[in-house]
Amino acid sequence: MTIALEKGRTEVADRVVERLAARAVTEVAGVGGSAHRVLGVAVGDQEAVQVAARVTGDRAELDVRLSVVYPESVAATTSRVRAHLVARIEELTGLVVSEVDITVTELRTAVARHRRVE
Repeated sequence: MTIALEKGRTEVADRVVERLAARAVTEVAGVGGSAHRVLGVAVGDQEAVQVAARVTGDRAELDVRLSVVYPESVAATTSRVRAHLVARIEELTGLVVSEVDITVTELRTAVARHRRVE
């Protein structure tokens, strides 16, 4: 007679999902970070996408704050981000992403990151 062993349980913390989602957003073209603002002044890393996650059981909900690079379509870009996040979080964690709320905080112009010094 064989005895089936219980496989156990894996829990993924909200913070882990937040970091994975923030990294996954950077894989989508036309997306930039969202600066924290205090009294209208940008503070901190403006290149970082901000993500808040809530994990309940095998489901995750995401709140994402990002910028869209002009002249990209906001609707098309956020649709790509949403689809990519659902697929990547499921692939990386096994969680089902039930909701992705996206706030576009600004439109950014595409600017060269490295300037030449002469």
